[in-house]
Amino acid sequence: MTDTPSNSLVERLSARFGGTLTISIARNEVTAELSAADLIAVTTALRDEAPFRFSEMIDLCGVDYLGYGQTEWDTETVSGTGFSRGVEGEAMGRFTWADRPRDVTQPRRFAAVVHLLSIEHNQRIRLRVFCEDDSLPVVPSLTTVWPGANWFEREAFDLYGIIFEGHPDLRRILTDYGFVGHPFRKDFPLIGNVEVRYDPEQKRVVYEPVSIEPRVLVPRVIRDNADLMQAKAEAADNWREN
Repeated sequence: MTDTPSNSLVERLSARFGGTLTISIARNEVTAELSAADLIAVTTALRDEAPFRFSEMIDLCGVDYLGYGQTEWDTETVSGTGFSRGVEGEAMGRFTWADRPRDVTQPRRFAAVVHLLSIEHNQRIRLRVFCEDDSLPVVPSLTTVWPGANWFEREAFDLYGIIFEGHPDLRRILTDYGFVGHPFRKDFPLIGNVEVRYDPEQKRVVYEPVSIEPRVLVPRVIRDNADLMQAKAEAADNWREN
């Protein structure tokens, strides 16, 4: 194994936490997967212990793996002559978790991802914690370890519906009061559930069922780039003149 900062960090993590962490390196970035039950103990050690000193929590977000690896883009059979690249029925808002494509490699749907920075050692690590229950995704709150996690966890709760157990004030932070659902979940309708308009008779904003139909939002035809073609033509003319 090449002696790099990432490999050195992996060795220290393995020596300290053993099988508690499942560690991988991709693009020289270290990712450690762990269970929700171990999250608080592991993050506290990563923050406080001298070999790590991950004093800064850079980011925390939710992830929904519904439809992981699926796409509405047909990227393998297109041709230069151009035909539709839109594939119906394989992406966000078009199927439920129970009816998801069977070749999805992720067995669990929701996860919380945390990015940490050690200023002392100039190193970074990504932690991923899967929620055990897809119907009620719960992970421990990190506000007791890094108080700055407060708003990040509220955002993940608002957008993904992940419950951060022990959070002091877990409520929505981006969507409107009375908003129904979690808009970053992959089965949330792309067009939303309601639309709003101002009613001059009632003199207020009213909510109504959405009136548009969902469609595949991808280009239907592949076309040559006109600007690039013009540039090539001009370059050829200059070459002939010289």
